[in-house]
Amino acid sequence: MKLSEYFENTLGRGVLATADAKGIVDAAVYSRPHFVDEETAVWIMTDRLTHANLQSNPHAAYIFAEAAENAFIGKRLYLTKIREETDPAKINQMRWRKTYTIPEEQKNEKRFLVHFHIDKVLPLVGDKG
Repeated sequence: MKLSEYFENTLGRGVLATADAKGIVDAAVYSRPHFVDEETAVWIMTDRLTHANLQSNPHAAYIFAEAAENAFIGKRLYLTKIREETDPAKINQMRWRKTYTIPEEQKNEKRFLVHFHIDKVLPLVGDKG
């Protein structure tokens, strides 16, 4: 199964981990990635710590745990940021939940469409893909 199909059809929770230039790590809950192609994943971000870290260190890891009872199933993606864009129309087009309404207090926050090259994919547990 293609990675894009996996994330389109699999429910679960994800965490995106980044580090700043000094190596101070941050981890934040993020939705499933969007895909441009099978080697490029995209996330929508606001201008907070995760996005700030990516300005000085382009490397990140995304851990996705499937919504499965009593099982540790999912994926680990190792990523390198390749570019970002701020076009609101493209950002809205990428949203998973088309009916999502941005809360009033967040409407003025700048958003970024951040593109990553997928360097490596591993299962959630273990080291064999």
